[in-house]
Amino acid sequence: MKPDEYLDAILSLPEIYDNIPKVSPDGKWVAWSWSHVGPAADVFAVPTDGSEPPRRLTQTSHLTRLLAWAEDSQSLLISQDINGDERFQFFRVDLDRPLQMEPLTEPEPDYYIQGGQLCASGNFLVYAANMDFQQGKDLEQTWIYRHDLATGERKPIAQPLQPVRTIPVLNHAGTHILYLRKDLHPAGFQTWLVDREGTDDKEILNNGPDRKTIGDWLPDSRRVLAQVETSTHRKVGVWSLESGRMRWLLDDPSRDIRNAYVPFGSDRAVIVQDQQGRVRCSLLDVENGAEYWVPDCPGNLIPLAPLPDSGADIQGTGDRSRRQEYWIGLYNSSCQPDDIVSFALNDLSPERFASLTRVWEQTPLSKADFAPAEDFRWRSVDHLEIHGWLYRSRGQAMGTIVYVHGGPTFHSQDWINPQIQFFCACGFNVLDVNYRGSTGYGLPFREAIREGGWGSLEQEDIRTGIEALIAAGIATVGKIGITGTSYGGYSAWWAITHYPTELVAAAAPISGMTDLVVDYETTRPDIRPYSEEMMGGSPEQVPERYFERSPINFVDRIQGKLLIVQGEQDPNVTHQNVTDVTSRLDSANIPYELLTFETEGHGILKTPNQRILLQRLVDFFERAFKED
Repeated sequence: MKPDEYLDAILSLPEIYDNIPKVSPDGKWVAWSWSHVGPAADVFAVPTDGSEPPRRLTQTSHLTRLLAWAEDSQSLLISQDINGDERFQFFRVDLDRPLQMEPLTEPEPDYYIQGGQLCASGNFLVYAANMDFQQGKDLEQTWIYRHDLATGERKPIAQPLQPVRTIPVLNHAGTHILYLRKDLHPAGFQTWLVDREGTDDKEILNNGPDRKTIGDWLPDSRRVLAQVETSTHRKVGVWSLESGRMRWLLDDPSRDIRNAYVPFGSDRAVIVQDQQGRVRCSLLDVENGAEYWVPDCPGNLIPLAPLPDSGADIQGTGDRSRRQEYWIGLYNSSCQPDDIVSFALNDLSPERFASLTRVWEQTPLSKADFAPAEDFRWRSVDHLEIHGWLYRSRGQAMGTIVYVHGGPTFHSQDWINPQIQFFCACGFNVLDVNYRGSTGYGLPFREAIREGGWGSLEQEDIRTGIEALIAAGIATVGKIGITGTSYGGYSAWWAITHYPTELVAAAAPISGMTDLVVDYETTRPDIRPYSEEMMGGSPEQVPERYFERSPINFVDRIQGKLLIVQGEQDPNVTHQNVTDVTSRLDSANIPYELLTFETEGHGILKTPNQRILLQRLVDFFERAFKED
């Protein structure tokens, strides 16, 4: 397949966007947002029994995200922003009235809204926003609101003192809401509980000011499945609304628990655990603590919810181990597109999975058309082992591209990344680095980035990875480039301003921070505490560190080729990062290329724009390596 044909194919391959699919409370439907099925992303749903193909619920030119099911399982709450500016509007869509989006909030608000959930009656919404609606002014803080849909009244039911990224969670009875506060320390957040009238607001989970806690409701609306960080790991327990007491279920420093939830229709929690960047899941009985490990299978499989009436006692013995349980799950790998499947717990052979999305019917690609992810490991400057995914070019490689994921509190899995796959199809090797600070390798590994702050040893992890590629004969000196989005863009800026051209001949930062002070001052208020957490304080508190870690102050060192990519509506890494650095580059007479997108925000997400971006990236690296 020629590169342009492959680009058409990879950018028409449906990809589950933004979040994990959500199964309806009655277990009969599963919904998700799909990108690459139109100009942006749209919401789809399918019966969990596989009786019909996916049903398209929205068809728009904007990024449309699934938020939550209504309690009646007949409608969904979705959000949409215009051109990536993250000023969300909420809509309700009914299953039996697809493509009809009922607006619930105003379009293009002048505040940031987070979360979003409908009460069981459908009469009110719960969400977080940095807005005082009574005074008509925006806030630094994040308040929790109950929004009456009949009267339009927005009542603040909780008023945290500091900005925080939080998704309020309403229990199924509609009486209480869980939410997060970051009032004590930029690195931590505590879980609070408030009733829907806002009369009883109290902290329920706190393991220290700089530790993170998360709570999610059990289906009975009386208990909370709690995830609480210690200095070494995350433990899981059940907190009772009636007694106010905690009962711990899992407390094992050797386990790296990513998430835990109890779906409707189950008496067991799904425990999602990471092991060296891969997923391993178990089912945990919240009553007696018994745990069942989901058997390994090729790729990544995350159970979402049991099928209705699944797990009937086949033998009449009451022994769960002898039942045939069927579940809905999310399944993918670097050679398997995102798929929602039904499967039997005791038979995890992928060939026996029943695809609900029918994704393979919607693409000319086959498994052989994807470059598989290979484990690649090396030692950083302090001997810490670093892991990444190596993707090899088809045929002789013309060069190597280092791909750096964003976050940094995130990690790349063994999954299909269209950008990486297109690079391989065009003749590049690719190393996808999970540097320190990444999730997926234990809490101490994730927290290690805070020891030095951004622009410290995590950048040495990337540099030593390049050196390891050269030593292994995979990469050639002078024919190595780097790219990434958000923190990956920052890392690309760091590399081009700090590494010699032998290690990085070309860099293409996408939505990357250039001046950490400007980034701190102009980003969304709920994101600002993250900079304080990572940098050990604000620019006023540690000005030298912000200066030393800002690539803009070292552009005079640039020797390699530079392509700057930015979405003009980006509220996270704002356009000022670009205007300031290009002014500095111009003053220093340093050449660069600039590619901006008027209709994009943080990252280049719309399919037509991704096409332009990927073609430009390949052309840029080809020219850079040939010239070198």
